[in-house]
Amino acid sequence: MLTCAIIDDEPLAREILAGYMEQLHYIKLVGSFNNAFDAREFLKHNAVDALFLDIEMPEMSGIDLLKSLPNPPITVFTTAFRDYAFEGYELGVIDFLLKPISLSRFLISLEKIKDFLSLKTDDTDFEISSDEPEFIFVKSGVQRIKLLFGDVTHIQGLKDYAIIHTAKDKIVIKGSVKSMQELFPESQFIRVHKSFIVSRDKIRRMEKNRIIIGDHQIPIGRNYKEEMERKISNT
Repeated sequence: MLTCAIIDDEPLAREILAGYMEQLHYIKLVGSFNNAFDAREFLKHNAVDALFLDIEMPEMSGIDLLKSLPNPPITVFTTAFRDYAFEGYELGVIDFLLKPISLSRFLISLEKIKDFLSLKTDDTDFEISSDEPEFIFVKSGVQRIKLLFGDVTHIQGLKDYAIIHTAKDKIVIKGSVKSMQELFPESQFIRVHKSFIVSRDKIRRMEKNRIIIGDHQIPIGRNYKEEMERKISNT
């Protein structure tokens, strides 16, 4: 059972999300709030798996609420404004839903949440061999899985974990993006954001403030842009 809370000052927005949740047997809505203050007080005493959090609210925004939580749950931003999408990555937000939110798009967010929660429960760690520059072994339980650097498309930081993406799979590792940067070869991977590392070879297109890899749109952080462009031009 996935426990969720909705925080939005718009009654209709709360009703729509609550209605979607009522249709799904694996979700329990444990709180619905029209302001950040009541939600913060609730979250001090109650653990939830996921927040569906509006950004623009009176007095305290969703961004300020998230920053004020010492150990925030997995969070999906919900907003009518596209400009907030990349800011969410700075705060470890797993997804961004643009209003009006359709059921199909809501279900995609739920799958991301479920995937992350299930993957992070695996007892996963790295086994590093300095003699093998093209791969590492990932230990999951009693299994040892060979992970080729060439198969990795990008790495995303989320809370205290790193999600390693390949074209066919995802692996969640306990650790920071910085620790992944030290592990993955600099000749093949570039840090482009506080929360993202990308494979040079997998970049399909670069735009003003984002990189396209497959179906993923990856933000370029202001503090990383100049160094990233220098490394790309020298490739």
